[in-house]
Amino acid sequence: MSRDVITDEVWELIRDVFPPVRTRGRPPVDRRTVVEATAWRFRTGSAWRDLPDRFGSWNTIYKNFRRWATDGVWEDLLTHVQKRASLQGEIDWVVSVDSSIARVHQHGATLPRVTGGSIELQEVGAGAS
Repeated sequence: MSRDVITDEVWELIRDVFPPVRTRGRPPVDRRTVVEATAWRFRTGSAWRDLPDRFGSWNTIYKNFRRWATDGVWEDLLTHVQKRASLQGEIDWVVSVDSSIARVHQHGATLPRVTGGSIELQEVGAGAS
């Protein structure tokens, strides 16, 4: 197994976030293999079916990824990594929010413009007097 996706050092930092291996049922897939396959997949932007053979069955990897997503494991991983980086002073939590608005011209909108008929607004305003 090639360990070119996640280094040993990074794996040691994150390994405890993932759920423990079940003792019953089918033999488990190595947690690191699933994480490396997932990282490879998102780094390359490829489909799950295009995972290299070295990661094993793409379907097994996907099912583990999906189960962990449903269980909130990936969110826990993000929180764990952010907390560690924050404690080491590697994250600057300053946020800049821009509240400017860019409106679209009425002819650029995707919905049809309802004018109430064939009379233009200028004509309605002039006829109302």
